Amino acid sequence: MAQPRFYYDFASPDAYLAAERVMQVLPEVPEWVPVRLDGLAAGGVGAFRCAEEELIYREDVEARARRYELQPVRWPEPFPSDTSWAMLAATYAKQIGRGVAFSLAAFRQAFAGGRDLGERDNVLIAAAACEMHPVALTKGAELGSIAERLDRATAEAAAAGVLDVPAIVIDGEVFHGDRELERAAAVRA
Repeated sequence: MAQPRFYYDFASPDAYLAAERVMQVLPEVPEWVPVRLDGLAAGGVGAFRCAEEELIYREDVEARARRYELQPVRWPEPFPSDTSWAMLAATYAKQIGRGVAFSLAAFRQAFAGGRDLGERDNVLIAAAACEMHPVALTKGAELGSIAERLDRATAEAAAAGVLDVPAIVIDGEVFHGDRELERAAAVRA
């Protein structure tokens, strides 16, 4: 049996909610795989038709965070943020064995701290929280091989049927959204 995979992008508050719970809900540790949300079928966060729709979405995310007993959600401004460099940093962190620690720190900077991950300094704060040197992270995130790795991971996720993040893939079955974690866990229970 292949290890489950957890696909995410820092632009997604739903991925934040899933990231905070995935290690406790799934019966085994998944591989954390950063991907570019804009490279998947959903194409990204923020395609709200009106302000009321965005407000309803935000209230839903905040209610789920309370239900999961997480810190109150603080929304980064702007929302959604351009997380492209942060996702390169996550890909580099994964390559050096710090992917989960860095990704949790970055999600918390964005949605518990309300910091824009489009700002490199906020990404570097997340790196410092998990003892990654800022110069090493900056140089690593700017490597062409890291960009290729992120693009390849995104393409592989799309080929596996991942349409949006968060997503869990277990034994070829795709579970989208943080509300699907329990159903994903039942596959391996």
